[in-house]
Formats: sequence, C-alpha cells, structure tokens
Amino acid sequence: VQLQASGGGLVQAGGSLTLSCASSRSTSGLNAMGWYRQGPGKQRNLVARIFNGGYIEYADSVKGRFTMSGDIAKNTVTLQMSSLKPEDTAVYYCNMVTNRGINYWGQGTLVTVSS
Repeated sequence: VQLQASGGGLVQAGGSLTLSCASSRSTSGLNAMGWYRQGPGKQRNLVARIFNGGYIEYADSVKGRFTMSGDIAKNTVTLQMSSLKPEDTAVYYCNMVTNRGINYWGQGTLVTVSS
C-alpha cells in the first residue's frame, strides 16, 4: 500500500493550500487517516486526522485555520489550509492506521510559508 500525497508548495503568509492523499489500493479495517508534519529540527506531530465514524481531531495550533475532510472507506483525505503562517512550514506526511495498529506513511510533501 502506498499513500500518494499532493498539493504542497510555496505560499505567502495568509495564503491557502490544499493537500490531498489517496491510497494506491483499497484498504479496509482502518482506524484513522490524516496528516502529520515535521518542521526543520522538530519531531513529527499530528496536524489533523479523521477517525472511522467521522470524528475529526485537530492540533490546537491549526484549529480554526485548517479543515480536514475525507472518506475512510475510499482511503482519501484532504486538508484545506488557510491563514497560513511561517510556522506552518514543514514537510507534511499523510498517514493511515489500521485497526490492528499498522501505520502507513506517504512520502511527504513540502509546504513553505514565506513571511
């Protein structure tokens, strides 16, 4: 299974970007699907994820600015990012975790927010 992410790029502060992710093949038994990010010299942290059943969890730092949507059954998620800040600059990774705790990661897509 491969997660194919797209949508990163360079944007000015206050701008918007949309990230999309899809699985290369249908995978059932998922617990959650979402996005993590890793800034320069930082650890990888949760940005947002959607659980089977529809509940969406956001990191405090993105609440009110980012909107997560997706279809767990179709293995697709989208992250709409607005009011971007320089501190949002990071490599964003798509993640999929099964009910058995198996994690799948995308290759990462770079988001750069200039001030």
